[in-house]
Amino acid sequence: MIITVTLNPSLDRTLEVGRLERGVVLRTTTPTLEAGGKGVNVTRALAANGIPSIAVFPVGGREGSELHGLLADAGIDTRAMAVAGRTRSNITIAERDGTVTKLNEPGSALLDHEIRALSDLVADTVSAGDWIVMSGSVPPGFTGGRMRTFVSSLAAHDVSLAIDTSGDALAAAIDARPRLVKPNRAELAEIAGSPLECISEVIDAAQSVRDRGVEYVAVSLGADGAVLVGPAGVVVGASRVERPRSTVGAGDSFLAGFLAKFSMDETDVDAAMLEALAWGAAAASLPGTSVPCSADIDFTHVQLVWQPDLDRPLVAS
Repeated sequence: MIITVTLNPSLDRTLEVGRLERGVVLRTTTPTLEAGGKGVNVTRALAANGIPSIAVFPVGGREGSELHGLLADAGIDTRAMAVAGRTRSNITIAERDGTVTKLNEPGSALLDHEIRALSDLVADTVSAGDWIVMSGSVPPGFTGGRMRTFVSSLAAHDVSLAIDTSGDALAAAIDARPRLVKPNRAELAEIAGSPLECISEVIDAAQSVRDRGVEYVAVSLGADGAVLVGPAGVVVGASRVERPRSTVGAGDSFLAGFLAKFSMDETDVDAAMLEALAWGAAAASLPGTSVPCSADIDFTHVQLVWQPDLDRPLVAS
């Protein structure tokens, strides 16, 4: 089983426009409203492809009730915990050329007793051998120390732990030595303390994270593909999206695809990377934070690169 934990879930509204212009009135498409937060997205992607997953998250206020209702209506298995704060709302504006602008609320702080209760809820949900995916931004006031303590409490349940977050939260989570971390280029660059301009620099930075006790580092690079650094070495992958619509959530589908394959067979990391690339590319071709189902996933647009040009400048932001 794959259990996702989302500390700062969101109600995501996506609007599509021809071109975003400041200071004018724009006509949009009919908005898409979806349950969001990176961990929630991972569970949604897994469920859409028949992979068992449970999403654990706090909810508060009318937005929280609506988020929970959307997941229930979709048949997603959840363990939602009521909290005093209000679940945040995010707005995504997607332009016709694939440019995406996001307006994300910070969310509400979690009280100390709510953090403990959420940790207990995860403990009651997992079984030995499960994967726990701790994914997404953290609420205001959730310090690196709190993150380190929370992640360590998850790792104590004889599970495999995957982390996908950013900033101080990612740095703190790495200290708990998870099995897998999935940063994007910007997040890994922040950990490394320097820009990552080519594949060789991405590999070196990922290896430095492995040196801190992480078994696998999977780096999503958008249009530049992805890199996996693990015990057996380096895997570089490429993907192509013919008509990008929204990259929001593509990294979550990438992670879901990787775990969908890797959790079943840890001996074939190549297959797991191809799965990840195909799911991520499919998500980028869909509107908003839509997740791909099997009909959307096209393996002809992804490949592993056996002799990559390690010094080629990366183009994706």
